[in-house]
Amino acid sequence: MRAFVVDAFSRNIFGGNQAGVVLLDGDTPFPDESLMQAIAGELKHSETAFVRPLDREHVHIRYFTPTGEVALCGHASIASFSVLRELGLVSDGSFTLVTAAGEQTVRVEDGKVFLTIRPIRILRELTQQEQEQVLAAYALGQEHCWPGLRAALVNSGLTDILLPVRDRAALLSAVQNEKAVCDLSQRMDAVGVHMFCPGEGEIAARCSNFAPLWGIPEECATGTANAGLTAYLVDRGVLSPQGEHLIVQGEHMGRCSQIRTRSVGNDAVEVGGTAVISMELLLRI
Repeated sequence: MRAFVVDAFSRNIFGGNQAGVVLLDGDTPFPDESLMQAIAGELKHSETAFVRPLDREHVHIRYFTPTGEVALCGHASIASFSVLRELGLVSDGSFTLVTAAGEQTVRVEDGKVFLTIRPIRILRELTQQEQEQVLAAYALGQEHCWPGLRAALVNSGLTDILLPVRDRAALLSAVQNEKAVCDLSQRMDAVGVHMFCPGEGEIAARCSNFAPLWGIPEECATGTANAGLTAYLVDRGVLSPQGEHLIVQGEHMGRCSQIRTRSVGNDAVEVGGTAVISMELLLRI
């Protein structure tokens, strides 16, 4: 099997968010799940994508974290189509991505890859008590909240706890209690916490993403969560439903990522950017 390490949501090697990409022959089925899980554990990236090109317009991808399979992963999807483009297996155009979360649309254009994620659903706002519990799990208090916004559960293929904080200082001062976040994630049936604050200039928002329940203490770029964030901020009147938005993530980790999003309907957001291959591997299995 050919495998790649890809830096997604970055123009530069060793930037953005790394994903493993394992390229499979479309004529054969996916390997046994235990093998895919073992490969993801060996590569140790937050997600590893197993990619089967089905035909000229359809690609089937399954995604594994070091601890289990997830239905959809934005940055690993961007990484996968960047590999396919680099190898000449796809060119500019639109494609159907088959995932456990349903069929998604991918657009490849001028070296960038954009994934349309739908449906996106704002499930509910957290209660005041729940919001205080999530804040406390990051050593933050009610004074650190973004005025006028309430934490919410949003599903964009995966369910995230969206936690608005008032500014960049609050975002970067967060210290995670992993056990508390795991307990809250299990209780709310969420992958983890997507914390965000207002941006400045051309930056619409800054964010940090935490999913310790899935073996990911922090992730420096998350396509699905930022699609959900965009839908939430449009719904709350913070962002315009027109135009492209720039979201910056990963400052906590020293791997700053740039994610571009655009609302494309009442329940859909296009999320994407660039990616570069940093390593190519041959798996001897």
